[in-house]
Amino acid sequence: MRRRPSVVLGASGLVGQRMQQRLHNHPWFEMKAVGGSASTAGTLLDDVPWRLQENRPDMASLVVHDVLSTSFVQEMLDLDIEVAFSCLPSDVAERIESVMTQAGIAVFSNSSHHRGEEGIPLVIPDVNPSHMVAFSTSKGAHACGTNCTLVPLAVPLAALRGFGIQKVSMRSEQALSGAGWRLLYNQDAHSGHLSPDIPGEAEKVSEELLHVFGKLEHQHVSPAAFGVEVHCQRVARPDGHQVYVEVEFSEPVTRESVTEAFSSHDWDSDTKSCPSTPHRPLHLVERIDVYEHLWSDGIQFTTNPDPSINLKTGMAVVIGNIEMRSSHSFSFSGYSHNTIRGAAGGTLLLAELALIQGRFSKA
Repeated sequence: MRRRPSVVLGASGLVGQRMQQRLHNHPWFEMKAVGGSASTAGTLLDDVPWRLQENRPDMASLVVHDVLSTSFVQEMLDLDIEVAFSCLPSDVAERIESVMTQAGIAVFSNSSHHRGEEGIPLVIPDVNPSHMVAFSTSKGAHACGTNCTLVPLAVPLAALRGFGIQKVSMRSEQALSGAGWRLLYNQDAHSGHLSPDIPGEAEKVSEELLHVFGKLEHQHVSPAAFGVEVHCQRVARPDGHQVYVEVEFSEPVTRESVTEAFSSHDWDSDTKSCPSTPHRPLHLVERIDVYEHLWSDGIQFTTNPDPSINLKTGMAVVIGNIEMRSSHSFSFSGYSHNTIRGAAGGTLLLAELALIQGRFSKA
């Protein structure tokens, strides 16, 4: 399979740099260009400050393009770019993503602006891969990943659909990196001097949860009908979003039945063959340790990984703290790496899924 020439939209942010990192050795996509803001435009990529804990991969000395330049899309076409991975702020994504798809460049977006828009699939590959039928590079291809907090909630819930989900209650503890590198490197925030409030986050998570569990008909998604109650807060932890969830069902459940559902939950055959797919979507533990369990490939945990080489680690959702509440309800905790599975890795997996499903117009 040939490596498709790609551009990363995002030069200096955490998610943009995660995407650069993951494309460094990717077998299916090759980073041929990077787009950024006016402040980084014209700068060698190697000279843009590196925000991630891991060492910067030895990347080509690319010059950052200005994504809001009137010539940007033509510059990408001149470079034969076929795929764009958007890690832009919502207001910037609004101005450039649709222009790129209209020019024939497929866009896979981590930005929130187009999430839930009719005709643009909002997909978690192990929750609603069938929604990718709305994606076609012959018609201006555009797909979005979800809010990063949704992943450790929605992936476990996908394993429980057979019990008839009636109501979901969730409380999140979200890492500093979820708000960007400025908060991540704010020493006061690490000391606990930060507001726990995340305005609008609960509404986004609730809406997107019902969307990905909804029914797709003629490119329109009818949201799922179960009840949702969500509370979100920021905590003084560098990486990793943890959610505390209670679920009520129409069918009776036991600890054994829900554990079996989690253990047997697996990818469809298409997604299994993707480079970023972890060995198992869910990694069960007795109790979650937010530091020991940050990097999982579905089978084992890794410390000090190199995500530019190991595309699977950090991509599984960890499940633990299972407690029965009644014959029709139980609680659990979910945990995932927010800038890997919840952002760059999840968006890249969407592109892999589209490619393996044959949704690209060029062979």
